[in-house]
Amino acid sequence: MPKTTGPVIKDIAELSGVSPATVDRVLNKRSGVREMTAKRVLQAAAELGYLPESDMQANFRPRPMKVVFLLPAGTNPYLGLLGETIKAAAEQPSGYNIRARCFFIDSFNPKLLSDAMRQHGKTADGIAFMAIDHPLVRETIADLQAQGKHVITLVSDIAGIRHSAYVGLDNRAVGRTAGYLLGRLTRQTTGRVALITASRTYRAHEEREMGFLSLMDESFAGISVIAAREGHDNRSENYHHTVSLLAEYPDLIGIYNVGGSSDGIARALRESDRGRDIVFIGHGLTSDTRKFLLEDIMDIVITQSPDIIVQNALKIFDNIRNGAAPMQGVADLTMQIVVKENLP
Repeated sequence: MPKTTGPVIKDIAELSGVSPATVDRVLNKRSGVREMTAKRVLQAAAELGYLPESDMQANFRPRPMKVVFLLPAGTNPYLGLLGETIKAAAEQPSGYNIRARCFFIDSFNPKLLSDAMRQHGKTADGIAFMAIDHPLVRETIADLQAQGKHVITLVSDIAGIRHSAYVGLDNRAVGRTAGYLLGRLTRQTTGRVALITASRTYRAHEEREMGFLSLMDESFAGISVIAAREGHDNRSENYHHTVSLLAEYPDLIGIYNVGGSSDGIARALRESDRGRDIVFIGHGLTSDTRKFLLEDIMDIVITQSPDIIVQNALKIFDNIRNGAAPMQGVADLTMQIVVKENLP
């Protein structure tokens, strides 16, 4: 602690608007004081001559905020791209003073997700993850927040538990958009369309399915929707589901892939020579879906920018650290509709 010549701790407390005990904690580098409060105390100490400017800068070097991103493992290229974006952001200097890491965990398993959140929560200040809507995960969020940790959901939100923020689209609107586009593109009033989803344990996929079904029922009542097949974002499962659908339904006119790993579906369509006859809409602009658009195997890709997702999450964590509203200054995340002719 600096020598107590000149103004005393009480003067610093009055100037900074805090208690003398808080001033003592800051100057002795003890925990339990918010970063913005500590900065105010150190600035007051420097103004009063109690602490030289150079010492203030040395004292006010907060440790980086440690955040962990948890994403589902598997063959979903878009989630792989999101993980690469997180890692790239972590390696680049930013004004957020955040140290970010990304880990992939087994998909669709709430116990494994809960265990990973608790394990990383021991050392991380914040966790951002693609939520599985399950009681075990909700309980884990509640426990982490009770410990002062900050929790952000990505791409897929969770219901029934307070958390810091959600970074993602309105997935019911996404599903309705997919239904509208598919119904318009088929140019037919009868026939069947198929849904292939990853798993309803993800609220995003459940909401997309609900939105799709409601729009089809409202606007294209003559088109029948086949009960959804769960492919768990696995290209092999999606491939076999599509092969089965093509064999069982000769009047199939459209496929909406609610989740990822569209490459399995595209492979089955290509092998069947029906790719150009069936409207195929999926999610996530990646190198493979770009290729399928160019080949006319896919008709539309609905996507959301992985760069904006990552930057928004980091901005929210930074806001929380600085005592600001979580969504202050956070960029809009918009639904992007990509076709062959407007590929970025």
